[in-house]
Amino acid sequence: MRLEAITWERLADALAERIVAMPAHDGSPWLRVAVDGAPAASPDALAARLAEALRVRGRAVRQVGASGFLSPASLRLEYGRQDPDAYHDAWFDRQALWREVFRPLDPGGTGRVLPDLWDPVADRATRSAYVELPPGGVLLLHGPLLLGHWFPFDLSVHLKLTPAALARRTPEGERWTLPAFARYEAETRPEEAADVVVRADDPRRPAWSGPG
Repeated sequence: MRLEAITWERLADALAERIVAMPAHDGSPWLRVAVDGAPAASPDALAARLAEALRVRGRAVRQVGASGFLSPASLRLEYGRQDPDAYHDAWFDRQALWREVFRPLDPGGTGRVLPDLWDPVADRATRSAYVELPPGGVLLLHGPLLLGHWFPFDLSVHLKLTPAALARRTPEGERWTLPAFARYEAETRPEEAADVVVRADDPRRPAWSGPG
């Protein structure tokens, strides 16, 4: 895959221009966009830049972090606190994401999205209120391991890190997750699954696969 150097600001603008020009694949009045990447790649930061670029263009945006949809500790930690397969398979409540985030944005849906569900520190529901995304609005779901679950994304962006960069930028206490990301690369192949790939080995010098 050929990648072109770009700045984060230009990347956000280019992605926003693509989003405002595209219809939803299923005819929904809402667009659903993934910013997929390991925490070390800071997908939340790109999502924030993209949200601002979309708002400047007159689009309502709702950012949702996958970290707000963690499974209860009884499921996440069933095999211990540092099991990479559990992190890959069970840490994120994907059924809740379907129920609370994606189905309300189906054609004919209510547009009422739950911004988060579970507080991992207190290990209980956050009790957050639903928020309404108006027709024409854009959902930005950001976080790790988002692809390969048949989520109805209209556009997916994958922040790519080489194994060396991922290991270098992952804090010591989180390096037990590295085998989970190696498995994700091998099984899901996010670089092929995503519509847009952004190489983020050097956070000062991103490169991307182009507008497509």
